[in-house]
Amino acid sequence: MLRVLAVDDEEPALEELLYLLRADPRVRSAEGASGATEALRRIGAAVDAGPDDPAAVDVVFLDIHMAGLTGLDVAQLLAGFAAPPLIVFVTAHEGFAVQAFDLKAVDYVLKPVRRERLAEAVRRVAEQVGDRSAPVLDTAGDQIPVELGGVIRFVPIDDIAYAEAQGDYARLHTATGSHLVRVPLTTLEERWRSRGFVRIHRRHLVALGRIDELRLDAGSMSVRIGTAELAVSRRHSRALRDLLMRRTGR
Repeated sequence: MLRVLAVDDEEPALEELLYLLRADPRVRSAEGASGATEALRRIGAAVDAGPDDPAAVDVVFLDIHMAGLTGLDVAQLLAGFAAPPLIVFVTAHEGFAVQAFDLKAVDYVLKPVRRERLAEAVRRVAEQVGDRSAPVLDTAGDQIPVELGGVIRFVPIDDIAYAEAQGDYARLHTATGSHLVRVPLTTLEERWRSRGFVRIHRRHLVALGRIDELRLDAGSMSVRIGTAELAVSRRHSRALRDLLMRRTGR
């Protein structure tokens, strides 16, 4: 749920923007500021109070052309804060998009503001706020936290049969299901090597002790773990065979 500050020195435009923001279910609160000076004062106080304070601001929806400081000026000043809120520019002018994104704006919304376009900007902000607040995974401990239905649960690493790369994420497979975690497979490979996990493919990291069969077919290699059959790349095949032979004492 987002805490929003909308900034515009034209009162009708500000009221319309606040109306649309408050109608979005992802917005917890939406307050307005009628100019840059007021906005900077409120944001400064919110940053000093910390992210858990009721006055905290997650994102600023910011007009560009205002009396005194412009929205671009405000964004430049906010960039110097230790933990600034996110920025979405809301403007009638197309010509400032390059400067806006150079200032790390999440989005650039043109006036007159359409409900659907504003909803897309809110979605983008919500994603980034979620990334900021996501728990840092302790992949070096005996358990790894995973999110399931909005609840954080802890999966013992010994229960994980293999992990599958999915971009910057990894899907952990256990006997009872799978869990997606925000951590690259290369990180798991480094941290779980001492626990008997080995890379068999650019997409898969497996627990040696969970391999049920090693299969050779016309020069290709694969492993079976439960009902899953996973390909072994040529790059990793010799090392995997040597490791399995050492485990069996051959």
